[in-house]
Amino acid sequence: MAKNSFARICLMVLDSAGIGEMPDAGDWGDAGADTLGHILESRKVSLPNLQRLGLGNIRPLAGLPPVPDPIGSFGKCTLKSNGKDTTTGHWEMAGIVLEKAFPTYPNGFPLRIIDEFVAEAAVPGVLGNIPASGTEIIKQLGEEHVRTGKPIVYTSADSVFQIAAHEEVIPLDRLYDICEVARRILDGEDRVGRVIARPFLGSNAADFKRTENRHDYAVPPPPNLLPLLKDDGLAVICVGKIASIYDSVGVTADLSAKNNDQSIDQTINALNAGSRGLIFSNLVDFDMLYGHRRDTEGYAAALEHFDSRLPEIFAAMRDDDLLILTADHGNDPTAPGSDHTREYAPLLVYGRSSKPGIDLGTRGSLADIGQTIAENFGTSLSEGRSFLSEI
Repeated sequence: MAKNSFARICLMVLDSAGIGEMPDAGDWGDAGADTLGHILESRKVSLPNLQRLGLGNIRPLAGLPPVPDPIGSFGKCTLKSNGKDTTTGHWEMAGIVLEKAFPTYPNGFPLRIIDEFVAEAAVPGVLGNIPASGTEIIKQLGEEHVRTGKPIVYTSADSVFQIAAHEEVIPLDRLYDICEVARRILDGEDRVGRVIARPFLGSNAADFKRTENRHDYAVPPPPNLLPLLKDDGLAVICVGKIASIYDSVGVTADLSAKNNDQSIDQTINALNAGSRGLIFSNLVDFDMLYGHRRDTEGYAAALEHFDSRLPEIFAAMRDDDLLILTADHGNDPTAPGSDHTREYAPLLVYGRSSKPGIDLGTRGSLADIGQTIAENFGTSLSEGRSFLSEI
């Protein structure tokens, strides 16, 4: 191992925890968006460990003043790509900058797509085919789905083709099969970022509830950090939905996690297991349960819970480990609608052998994270500027 390099880098994505509007936010309908800022303005949010890392040093935040001697380094990352969704943000972290956004369908999918899907998947038709909240659409159409057996198809402002089905009407294996059909169909000009299986259970509209058996089918990514590391014999351990975002390309281990606590547990398990390479985790609840549902209090409580578990992560780290915390986009729970918001991503970096208190500034791209990881392991990406020498 080269001097000043780290044996393991643990990259944790606080899904949707943006830290303020980017200059072009207005072009996306997101002027004034500020996920972390508005949550911290909503009440006193106790985040002592994130504060020690330097969260309040990135920019002024209500109730979270900067500390004079943060134990971590701090900054924020621009989302350079054309987009504001999960795939776009995570791909950029791995060195993929998208000039063309994935297609979206604000009026639903054209009949040519739906007709091909119905024929190829051998389903009796579809319900919905509109942009919608996943929890609301199963309330609206779930009972009709149970009666007819027709899957519920819906989208959002993001590039997604989502298929909701009751697990006792369309069993999971069958739901996953028809999602794979949709993934094959959605190519070329209709190449959406993700097809997502959205299973649910319950007896009627009043108690329908999505289960944790969601599965994402992403577009296979271009060359990026993950296969580079794998090809060099390094571990690429993915936690939660990370592997699915990269279509499992370059992944050496996929640790299942359906919520924030499970993702934290699996990250700690990976740290305790010992390896050399990358541990890459996503904490999905911030986005899925609180951002999209515009639940400011739920988001605040989830941040406090994550903060309370940070000491467990620190304790599992070795002296030659590095922890990077960031986000993939924003999802301001105080904003109108239910969609992601175009924001900077926070950047917090900590390791017992890294320099503390370094102001990493406003980075030009989330790809700076990937380039830093690449340089640490003796390789490089075509996008991003490493901050390894600064820490």
